[in-house]
Amino acid sequence: MGMGKRSVLLVFVPADSGVDGPSLLGESERSGILQGLKDGVLKNVIKRAQFAIPPLSLMILGSVDEPGIEQHICDLRFESFPLDRSWDLIGISVQTGAVKPAFELSALLREKGFRVVLGGPYVTIFPERCRAHGDVLVIGEADEIWKDVLADLRHDRLQKEYRVRELPDLSLGHSVAKDVLELRHYFTTNVVQTTRGCPYSCDFCNVHVMNGHKVRHRNIDDVVREVESFLEKDRRIFFFLDDTVNADEEYAEKLFRELIPFNISWVGQATTKLGENRRLLDVFSRSGCGALLVGIESLAEESNRAHHKFHNPVERQVACIRAIREAGICVYGSFIYGLDEDTIEQAGAIETFLDDTGIDVPGINLLRPIPGTGVFNRLADEGRLLHDRNDHDSFRFSWGQEMLYRPKKIPIETFIPSYTALTKRVFTVKQAIQRAAKAPTLRGAVLMFNLFYVHMYNLSRKDLSRQMQELAEDKAKTSDE
Repeated sequence: MGMGKRSVLLVFVPADSGVDGPSLLGESERSGILQGLKDGVLKNVIKRAQFAIPPLSLMILGSVDEPGIEQHICDLRFESFPLDRSWDLIGISVQTGAVKPAFELSALLREKGFRVVLGGPYVTIFPERCRAHGDVLVIGEADEIWKDVLADLRHDRLQKEYRVRELPDLSLGHSVAKDVLELRHYFTTNVVQTTRGCPYSCDFCNVHVMNGHKVRHRNIDDVVREVESFLEKDRRIFFFLDDTVNADEEYAEKLFRELIPFNISWVGQATTKLGENRRLLDVFSRSGCGALLVGIESLAEESNRAHHKFHNPVERQVACIRAIREAGICVYGSFIYGLDEDTIEQAGAIETFLDDTGIDVPGINLLRPIPGTGVFNRLADEGRLLHDRNDHDSFRFSWGQEMLYRPKKIPIETFIPSYTALTKRVFTVKQAIQRAAKAPTLRGAVLMFNLFYVHMYNLSRKDLSRQMQELAEDKAKTSDE
């Protein structure tokens, strides 16, 4: 049996494309003194607008108590890797958008003699691609099995693989602590998850692939105690990280009714269906809900259906969003332009929709085919991906937002100019100020988020312009041959 205290380090590796923070954004091209001054101002705003929150998955694992084991978290967004310590085990959470940097870090650590355990979404979906890159794999939601890993480390019997056979029972009451976090690094450390799993089957999403279709619930009393304990160290805003916080309306109403006396402010993700449940909407408002991210995706019902998104009928969206905002809750509306049944007219439809609803923060995204999802496999089978389906590093989540596939009904040479013209019209400093002035609450955050997007979509247009040039050059070469 091994003796002495064992030290475990849990590492968050950010994507190298800038999606996890603006560390790479200072490299953007500039033209002229005025543009340079504007970029400088926006860069300072962006530093304040990161809204960085700690990785909840590592907080959960770091809260697992095993005698003889001490755990620490290293968030590489803010810290250098502590190579000066002798770690007995280093755990790396491999996010789908950060596979390459995670594997590179693992290789470096293993060369120096450290033992590395890999887990997270990518490892769970593609374990066979990860075996060569770590000493140990943890496959699946690790809430319960992590204690087995720590016990085996303590007794010098680590296995090469730990596979979760059944999804964890969230009602068992595992408490989450944040003693291992550096509070000052984050916009807030009050991150809470109350449910896991998604009842929907959108083919561009991997939540139901990872966490199942059944919504699993934490015990409401446990969540309330956690909120109360979190407030002792950090009284800032709460992020409820449920993929759909109103998926189970009865549970959501009971939970947030219990949270009303705590006078917190919180944000989360929901479907616009919330706007049709006035009682739940009132409870959300009274419990301190300041903003909700809602996935609108396409305004063409045919496109949503083509991607198995059936739960947000387009004809009800405007009234639902207006109701949410009238309840004093800001709406972040997320669109995907370029889904399978979208036509060029969708650009104008999005602008009209923004005017009709008064959405406080719009996000107009390109489809990012995530390896392991239905849409990725389908686009690959149809020959519409722009990269090799086996080269997962190419399918990155970047704010440069280059195209990764060919839209079905719009030629890519037409689609890119349409998309860039749309973002140039929607994301301006003037629009950012106007949206903040009209926001029902959190006006400072709404302003910073919109200014953040002014800069980010500018980067997107530059990358897409380069891609257009490359596509034209490739086409010219092909015609010459």
